[in-house]
Amino acid sequence: MPERRRGPALEKALLDAAWEELTAHGYARFTMDAVGKRAGTSPPVLYRRWSDRDALVRATITHVLERSRVEVPDTGSLREDVLGVMRAINASRVQLVTVMNVQLAAYYQETGTPPGDLLAPGRASSADILYDRAVERGEIRPERLTERVRSLPFDLLRHEILTTFAPAPDDVLEEIVDSLFLPLLR
Repeated sequence: MPERRRGPALEKALLDAAWEELTAHGYARFTMDAVGKRAGTSPPVLYRRWSDRDALVRATITHVLERSRVEVPDTGSLREDVLGVMRAINASRVQLVTVMNVQLAAYYQETGTPPGDLLAPGRASSADILYDRAVERGEIRPERLTERVRSLPFDLLRHEILTTFAPAPDDVLEEIVDSLFLPLLR
């Protein structure tokens, strides 16, 4: 007889099963029943932790993001820091980016929740940390960092991943940073 899971081990198993379900079938077919079956448990076990599938989706995304956290480099150069984060995303998050944008399209339509709102609220993003460092070093002026400029290299990387379903080649990352992003800060 398998050992009964409890506490953090049970929660991890449930969230892993929820991620597998999202990856396999998308939000449209994501149900508490399907997650329960995949996890080898019953829906009441899920409902004791999450009130509905929206809460479970949010918890699942937070769980997966924590599991694949990107370390923020501190190279002393904005260029190298941005490239470092992009390379880390490129190496570890292609599936996550694809699932969040493709498999969760129905979630965004149904709830009106923008994808960014599923990301860990209240936590400084990798981009915020490296931009703050670059401002402190005097590399860039903060007024040049509009929200669109801040997100540009990562939005373009996401676009590359979604159009190829593969990591972007390093020369593409360098082109994004050197030809498109950094000129906007000068």
